[in-house]
Amino acid sequence: MSSNRTDSEMGAKKRLLQRVETLLERLATLLPAGTDAPDWTAHAFRWRRRGDRGWLQAVPAPHRIDLDDLLCLDRQKTEIERNTAQFLAGRGANNVLLWGSRGTGKSSLIKAVFNAMRDRGLRLIEVDKDDLIQLPEILELIRDRPERFILFCDDLSFEASESGYKALKAALDGSITATPENLLIYATSNRRHLLPELQSENREARFVDGELHHGEAVEEKISLSDRFGLWIAFHPFSQAQYLALVRHWLARFGDASEVAAPEAREMLERAALQWALRRGSRSGRTAWQFARDWSGRD
Repeated sequence: MSSNRTDSEMGAKKRLLQRVETLLERLATLLPAGTDAPDWTAHAFRWRRRGDRGWLQAVPAPHRIDLDDLLCLDRQKTEIERNTAQFLAGRGANNVLLWGSRGTGKSSLIKAVFNAMRDRGLRLIEVDKDDLIQLPEILELIRDRPERFILFCDDLSFEASESGYKALKAALDGSITATPENLLIYATSNRRHLLPELQSENREARFVDGELHHGEAVEEKISLSDRFGLWIAFHPFSQAQYLALVRHWLARFGDASEVAAPEAREMLERAALQWALRRGSRSGRTAWQFARDWSGRD
């Protein structure tokens, strides 16, 4: 009897320990991970959030793209390189809104400038739109750091009621707390004013003493994009520019099509234009995708 009781007690203890281990494993998935101090030796970070807690996650292998790969964007490259260099030198620089057609190199330009200047102390923090509500925590985390940070928000657009919209407005200009001197915000968007613009809102506009005054709804929308000191516009590429991009990426992928016979070049260009027509876009992204497909064929 004593032996049976001991075996039964041992079995009960073992089952209890297994239940405790299972409970701890489940609890670990609910607790915020990565809440240790950030790895400041990294050059790029991504803001992660779980519940009300957030942390900077180091990105060990950032996307490597060179400024030389961004063709037909000389004006845009000059503007953002100049602004970022001023920022690194501790001189006056502005937050930047890169807006315009999809696939024209907005986010690629930010990443390329980061890659070109990371050895000079530039750091990149990528933040999703839904996490912008935690901008105050991010700003306090990097406020006393010696590095210079670009806070990167990609493909940004809002509805007026979203919480991240107000957090971004405050961070750009409007909070009682000063934005750290070692931070700039670079955002990309297909919308110039970051918010949907309705035809009905234009009816609120009025002429006063010969001047056009927007209605309150439009003024509210403009007030966000107006907080970016530098606007950089991106427009669709012409056919010639698109084909130049195709040839560039084919060369990058080791394809010699651009130096082939005239008949082969004509076939290549026809295929590239058909590819763009099916995609409805003559963009740098479309050119890269076509070249990747073409160079991978037998």
